[in-house]
Amino acid sequence: METYDIRFPTSRELDGSDAMNPDPDYSAAYLVLRTDAGDGTEGHGFAFTIGRGNDVQVAALDTLRAHVTGRPVAELCADPGSLSRALTGDSQLRWLGPEKGVMHMATGAVVNAVWDLAAKRARKPLWKLLADAEPEWLVSQVDFRYIADALTPREALDLLRRGREGREAREADLVRRGYPAYTTSPGWLGYSDDKLTRLAEEAVAEGFTQIKLKVGADLEDDVRRCRAARAAVGPGIRLAVDANQRWNVDEAIAWTKALAAFDPYWIEEPTSPDDILGHAAIRTAVAPVKVATGEHAQNRIVFKQFLQAGAIDVLQLDAARVGGVNENLAVLLLAAKFGVPVCPHAGGVGLCELVQHLAMFDYLALSGTTEDRVIEYVDHLHEHFVHPVHVAGGRYRAPSAPGFSSAMHPASIAAYTYPDGAFWAADLASRGETA
Repeated sequence: METYDIRFPTSRELDGSDAMNPDPDYSAAYLVLRTDAGDGTEGHGFAFTIGRGNDVQVAALDTLRAHVTGRPVAELCADPGSLSRALTGDSQLRWLGPEKGVMHMATGAVVNAVWDLAAKRARKPLWKLLADAEPEWLVSQVDFRYIADALTPREALDLLRRGREGREAREADLVRRGYPAYTTSPGWLGYSDDKLTRLAEEAVAEGFTQIKLKVGADLEDDVRRCRAARAAVGPGIRLAVDANQRWNVDEAIAWTKALAAFDPYWIEEPTSPDDILGHAAIRTAVAPVKVATGEHAQNRIVFKQFLQAGAIDVLQLDAARVGGVNENLAVLLLAAKFGVPVCPHAGGVGLCELVQHLAMFDYLALSGTTEDRVIEYVDHLHEHFVHPVHVAGGRYRAPSAPGFSSAMHPASIAAYTYPDGAFWAADLASRGETA
């Protein structure tokens, strides 16, 4: 298991900027699993961060090395849940969580790398590996601890069995047409109004039927920017807004109502991602504007409570925030049980590459629909991946390469490893700085 601190200087163009994160440097605490199985396959995974602290996330990955190395490859790929349970069940590591924060994100990165390895060995993209799997096996991969009051293994099995009906026709449709996307690329908070307008118009011309704007720093600015965006895209395009946790509950209600004239489709992360009852109050007060959240939800238990409390209209799972594919299977099953659409979060390096697989599995083998479901898309850093996402006509095209689409080019790893990679060494030297 090899680990890398990889950082990209996105703050210099204000790519990714929002009300809470004005200067993010999109980063990945990255790992590669190498084996002696003789087939040359590797497993790649990462936890997404935004710069400072990425070294702490890498240190957390290193802490898990002893749990991973030495395991028989075939056994591990046949049952990734065994590793997931070992990592989340380690009594001393749990004290650092439990199942939240830096250690849980490290767990997710390692577990995702194992799924990447398993899919490559099966010679299937991950979405198809999951969609082809027997429902009983998928249920065996889910940890129902703490969520069985909302979803039992029997209910999960029934959902998956029903979800298989008509799967072949849906798979043909997915391969032919792709999965709906929306784009955040026009809406970063640091962009000028002219740039926002130009990118919004380009997004509509490219086939996107929804765009998203970052809001929350200044109400007057938000009104002006929403007016410009609505004028650029017209009345038939959905306009979502995202406050990135900036507001108190009362403030969120008042601010969202102030933007209501621009017909926002949803308000995203209006308050603390841990405030379930606050989200419920906001949802009641701002309807018909929908409430969306989930990219910072710590684990399946938080998602369970959001759903039980009727606190959200849209569930935004993240491929790298919780404990990997296994826990996201639990989240998808919970969403299906409660009938809440899943629109994955994908703002960040590599997240588009990962979440497309989870959404496509959900469509093929669980929810059976793409109605009111879109995957976020941001046009940043895809060139660093061996198998980057392909979006055309406002839709994600189904990946065909085996694996989880998580492998970076070796040259990108070498250049952007911090602080000694070629880019950062030259950059720091040019400014007379050291790491």
